[in-house]
Amino acid sequence: MAVQVIVLNGGSSSGKSGIARCLQAILPEPWLTLGVDTMIEAMPVAMRSSEAGIEFAPDGGISVGPEFSRLDAAWIAGVAAMARAGARVIVDEVFLGGAASQERWMRALAGLDVAWVGVRCEAAVAAARETARGDRVAGMAVSQAEIVHQGVRYDLEVDTAKAEALECARVIARFVEERERGGRALPGDR
Repeated sequence: MAVQVIVLNGGSSSGKSGIARCLQAILPEPWLTLGVDTMIEAMPVAMRSSEAGIEFAPDGGISVGPEFSRLDAAWIAGVAAMARAGARVIVDEVFLGGAASQERWMRALAGLDVAWVGVRCEAAVAAARETARGDRVAGMAVSQAEIVHQGVRYDLEVDTAKAEALECARVIARFVEERERGGRALPGDR
């Protein structure tokens, strides 16, 4: 079976978006990249700073309200529907709830061949990237660096503090190609 979805999970400024762009360039078939940032940008501006939507605290903490949760559930179901309709999708995600966040995605993606990829990055390196970017709330990278991985099961992990995005993408692409060829069972295969 062909891998239909690649889920990249990592904290803010960990390098997921760069890896996703590289994957799109090197994988032989076209892949869409969709992520939590895409969803947030699609939301009404008023929901980006409200108790019902999503709030970014001055220290980098994030809290989500009931309307955000409702839209997030619809977003996840929509991404899964796209994959079921034949689109290959790279999901650029931040599992703020760790294992509980992965479980929501697992339920939505049930029956699809999914590659679960942890994108790790040392907190100090991610924080430096966050500062250089200038478009993030200071502290998000440090607060998310480890919490997003708590209890999450991966097929593969990459570390962007030790390897460039393209190298990480090549590792992921090799994994996907091996799995599609029916290669050996790897950790996390379901």
